[in-house]
Amino acid sequence: MSGHSKFANIKHKKEKNDAAKGKIFTIIGREIAVAVKEGGADPDNNSRLRDVIAKAKANNMPNDTIDRGIKKAAGDANAVNYEYVSYEGYGPSGIAIIVDALTDNKNRTAANVRSAFTKGSGSIGTPGCVSYSFDKKGQIIIDKEECEMDADDLMMIALDAGAEDFQEEEDSYEIITDPDEFSNVREALEKEGIRMAEAEVTMIPQNYVELTDETAVKNLQKTLDLLDEDDDVQNVYHNWDE
Repeated sequence: MSGHSKFANIKHKKEKNDAAKGKIFTIIGREIAVAVKEGGADPDNNSRLRDVIAKAKANNMPNDTIDRGIKKAAGDANAVNYEYVSYEGYGPSGIAIIVDALTDNKNRTAANVRSAFTKGSGSIGTPGCVSYSFDKKGQIIIDKEECEMDADDLMMIALDAGAEDFQEEEDSYEIITDPDEFSNVREALEKEGIRMAEAEVTMIPQNYVELTDETAVKNLQKTLDLLDEDDDVQNVYHNWDE
C-alpha cells in the first residue's frame, strides 16, 4: 500500500467539493435516506447510518442538515426509493473503472454513465470485468496535521479494534480494514477523538497504471469529470496512478 496513499487526491477532491457542496450533500442525503429505510432512524441501532453520518461530518455537512435528512427519511412514506447500481468498464489504455450509483431511474443513469465512458474514448463492460482486480476494503485516512497522537499508539488502537493494515505516509496515516470491521475501527478512533479526513468502504486497486499519453489522460479526465457531475453517481473507482 505504501506509496499509494491518495491523501493528496482527497485534499484536491475536497477543494473541488467546497465549490460544489450541494453535489456532495445531495449524494450523502441519498445515502442517509437509504440507510434509514434499511435500518431505521436511530444511529445507535443502525451501524450503516452511523457510518454515513461520519462521512457527512468528514465532508463538513452541518449537524442540522444531517438531522433533517434523517427525520425526512424516517417520516416520509412517499420518499423517493433509490436503488444501488454498479457499472464496470474501461477508460483509455485499458484503465479499469467502477462506478457506483444511487438512482431512482436506472435507465437514465445507465445512459449517462455509458455516455461518459464513450465521450472519453472508453467503453462499458460486463459485470465483473474489472472488479476482480480491486479489493473491497474499509479505508480511513487521517491527516497528520490534525492528529496529535503518536503513530504507534494510533496503530495499536486501530489494530486492536480489528484493522488489517496501518501505513504511515509523508502527510497522513492510512488504515485498512475488512469491510465487516470498518464500523468497529472507525468508532474506536472516533471515541479517541481522532479526526478522519476520509472514512469509507472503498474499492482499492491491486495494481496501478500510469498514463504517459496526453490524449489518453485528457480523455480519462473527461470521463471522470462527467461522472463527477452526475448526481446519481456516488463513487468512482479506478486504477489510474494520477
